Amino acid sequence: MASPPVTELTDRAREIFRLVVEGYLENGLPLGSKALAANGRVNLSPASIRSVLSDLETLGLLAAPHTSAGRMPTESGLRLFVDGMMQVAEPTLEERAVIEQRLAEHGPIEQALEATSAILSDISAAAGVVMVPRRDPHLSQMNLVRLDERRALVVLVGEDGSVENRLLEIAEGTSISELQQATNYITSRLGGRTLSEAARLIGAEISNGQSALDEASRDLVARGLAIWSRDASQRPVLIVRGQANLLDDDALNDIERVRSLIDDLENKQSVSSLLDSAREAKSTRIFIGSENRLFALSGSSVIASPYRDREGRVVGVLGVIGPTRLNYARVVPMVDFTARSLGKLIG
Repeated sequence: MASPPVTELTDRAREIFRLVVEGYLENGLPLGSKALAANGRVNLSPASIRSVLSDLETLGLLAAPHTSAGRMPTESGLRLFVDGMMQVAEPTLEERAVIEQRLAEHGPIEQALEATSAILSDISAAAGVVMVPRRDPHLSQMNLVRLDERRALVVLVGEDGSVENRLLEIAEGTSISELQQATNYITSRLGGRTLSEAARLIGAEISNGQSALDEASRDLVARGLAIWSRDASQRPVLIVRGQANLLDDDALNDIERVRSLIDDLENKQSVSSLLDSAREAKSTRIFIGSENRLFALSGSSVIASPYRDREGRVVGVLGVIGPTRLNYARVVPMVDFTARSLGKLIG
């Protein structure tokens, strides 16, 4: 059932709803009419408050986990609160300085990405995730080293000094000279090209019969390029930190949900696909519970923001994954600021 616009709620209902949501986000517990009446912020009798709570439950904004346990927000209620009622708490100057300092302490961008995921985990008390920029480095050298009769190690060396190792299955009986011939042929055509550019050039030469390779080496090159290109496009590179934060005292009361969430985080391909859906967002995106299928069973929320290089191009996505009772008002602007700070470090 679609939730009503916040403007359709009476002032009294809006205030009670806000107090229930804020109480739940603070301590994870449902709030009842007696507690609401006792805190002095609602000038109504417990009976009148119960009536309003019942109306909010009928609208699908609140739910009662147990008959006498009070109310807590539903996913629809959280969405209404986040979109129409939440007052974000912008990071203080001190918090901004700490984030920028922690990022600046690390040299290579890979270390800055690791630091970013740890920062996100710390500020949210949940799991911090960073999707690494898709890299297609310019290559300077490639080596094929036979490991045994059926496997070879492929060593790709980038012009920036980066090294990638990949395994390639080879036909039984492949000689060292055939591996060397394939190595020399590919390396001679890298010439500062990316792997995808080199793959297109070499593929065209083989298709047009322009290569000087024998049949065995030609097959080795063709299969190798196909595997390397597919591996580069399909392999998600995701940094996740802070899974232990999900195992707090409250989690012990809902261990199955937490176990489901941790299992979901292990599925990095699916998590990367979810984060990737936020690449084109103009601002931070929030997914609550079943709004995304990946975390529907664990009832978790995702706060994700794209980060850009200095030219404004989106190069990756970062965010926070945790229980639906995340402190959205604090975490959303912190995620946004962290994304902007990381972007300043990326050339």
